[in-house]
Amino acid sequence: MDWDNARIFLAIQRAGTLRGAAEQLQIDQATVGRRLNAMEKSLGARLFLRTPAGYVATPAGDLAIAAVEKMEQAADQLQRQMQGIDERLCGVVRVAATDTMAKHVLMPAMQELAAEHPAIRVVLTTSTQVSNLTRREADLAVRSLRPTSPDLISRHLKRLAVGLYASKAYLKKRGVPQPGTALAGHDVVIYQRAISASQTESICGESTANARVAMEVSSGLMLIEAVAAGIGIGELPTHMGDASPQLVRLWPQRFEPYDMWLVLHDDLNRTARVRAVADAIVTAYDKLKTD
Repeated sequence: MDWDNARIFLAIQRAGTLRGAAEQLQIDQATVGRRLNAMEKSLGARLFLRTPAGYVATPAGDLAIAAVEKMEQAADQLQRQMQGIDERLCGVVRVAATDTMAKHVLMPAMQELAAEHPAIRVVLTTSTQVSNLTRREADLAVRSLRPTSPDLISRHLKRLAVGLYASKAYLKKRGVPQPGTALAGHDVVIYQRAISASQTESICGESTANARVAMEVSSGLMLIEAVAAGIGIGELPTHMGDASPQLVRLWPQRFEPYDMWLVLHDDLNRTARVRAVADAIVTAYDKLKTD
C-alpha cells in the first residue's frame, strides 16, 4: 500500500471532507481526490460513502482505517527515534500550550532560548485542546493534567492556584460579593461548557447559582481580558491576576490548587533541540513567583 495515499485517506477520515483533508495536509484538494481514487482502485474497494454531511467510511473503509493507523504509528515512531539520536541544536520544535501560559511563561522562556540557540525554530500552538504528542502534533506540551500514556514522559513544573478576581471599576460599581450567597446580585465570566463544564456550576468553590452569566469565553486570555474590562467576576490563576494592577483578588483565603506538567514523548527525550526547549520552559517555571 502506498503510504502517501494511505495518509491522505486517513486525513479524509479525520476531517470528513476533501477540503478539510487538503487544509490539514497543506496540499491541493484535487490531489486529495486523485489519491483517494488511486487507493480505492488499488484495493478494489470503495472506502467512503459521499454524503451531504461529509465522507463516511464504508465497511471496507473501516478495515482500512485500522491498518493505516498502524502504518501511521510505525512511521511516527521511526521519525521520533531518528530525532531522538539528533544531537544538533538546530531545527524545529513544536510546542503546545494555552494562550495564557504562552503569554505569561513561555514567551519569556522562548526569548531567552532564541538568544542562546538562534538555530532552533519554535512552532508554538496555543489552544485549549490537548495536542496529540504520539501523532507529532507537538513535540512538547505544557498541560494541567498529567498524562497516563506509558509512551509519554511528564515532569512536574509547578503547583499553581486559581482565585476569584474582579476589576476595580466593577467593584466600585457593584460592591464586593459575600461568601455563601452564590454570588447573588453579581455578574460572572466563565469558560464555555465545552472548555470547562465545572464553571457552569461554581467558580473557586462558590456556587454561581444566583449570579448572572455575563459572558462565556473559550480561552484563558479572553477570560482575563473580560474580567479586567469589568464585565464580571472570574476565576483566574493567582500569579496572573495578582500581576494585573486593574484587578482585585476577592476572598484571598479561597483558592483552588492545580499542577502544571511538561510532557514529551519518550523517543524525543534525547533530542538536543527538544531538550533545550524543555530546559528553557522548566527554568521559566522555576522563576515563576507564586503565593
